[in-house]
Amino acid sequence: MQMRKLGRSGLEVSALGLGCMGMSANYGSPGDSQEMIALIRSAVDRGVTFFDTAEVYGPFFNEELVGEALAPMRDEVVIATKFGFDVDPGTRERRGFNSRPEHIKSAVEGSLRRLKTDRIDLLYQHRVDPNVPIEDVAGAVRGLIEDGKVKYFGLSEAGPETLRRAHAVQAVAALQSEYSLWARDPETEVLPTCEELGIGFVPWSPLGQGFLTGKIKTGTAFENSDVRSRFPRFTPEAMKANKPVVDLLARIAARKNATSAQIALAWLLAQKPWIVPIPGTRKMHRLEENLGSAAIELTSDDIREINVTASKIEVHGARGTGQEQYR
Repeated sequence: MQMRKLGRSGLEVSALGLGCMGMSANYGSPGDSQEMIALIRSAVDRGVTFFDTAEVYGPFFNEELVGEALAPMRDEVVIATKFGFDVDPGTRERRGFNSRPEHIKSAVEGSLRRLKTDRIDLLYQHRVDPNVPIEDVAGAVRGLIEDGKVKYFGLSEAGPETLRRAHAVQAVAALQSEYSLWARDPETEVLPTCEELGIGFVPWSPLGQGFLTGKIKTGTAFENSDVRSRFPRFTPEAMKANKPVVDLLARIAARKNATSAQIALAWLLAQKPWIVPIPGTRKMHRLEENLGSAAIELTSDDIREINVTASKIEVHGARGTGQEQYR
């Protein structure tokens, strides 16, 4: 597995990470814990060093899963987790944003315990809290870095101005936001800001929550516990209208003796050397397929063809829940 540095932070990780959220949250019933632990450890065996979780995935269950899986090889990997929501410790119910400095400190203590570790390699604010100045958030994380409990600071779904303000207080190592061939919002302002400030970029849902693999059909029905059942891009009408994006990937894939998923990931890897996608999966053969994308070389002609064709396709349906994400 090739390695990449997240911007100028010095944090080096595998070119592809593993998003662990879907193993226990948001995509229907949770996977079998022992099978998911085996999958995570298999990813390490295949050269993956970057693992993404969050306290709110479950809540709490996903951090516990990742902590147990990676405990035997803790010093070989980089674990990223996130704070930013108020979670009832008894009911595990999410109760809105909370990035107050005192809450950040208590959230980190909980994450450290569940992850079975003495430090968090990369700590993200999960979503920008409109009630807490980002300078206060960055200052709280700076204190945790000084205490040795956190190594690097990250933000998720933050806009350029927020990114600049946070970075001025504590260097931001990475920004995590949705980015893929059908979610190109970051290209206008966010990616140029990351490049200017030397901040790495970590695309979540790099496969369009599975749509870009070509495995999801127009008539696919999702469980109520699957977030896609509520997302605008996964209505039958939107999926039918967005099929040209999948067709484009399939054409390139056939020429490269690859899969659509591999081309979607290879396209992201080709954008910038400081971009590290974190596709998630519960299946071993999908893990191997995703990791195979790092070996695919897209020529400048390939990338031009993808970009020119994609620019003519209007993607239907707002991303995520349809609400504006950046703050």
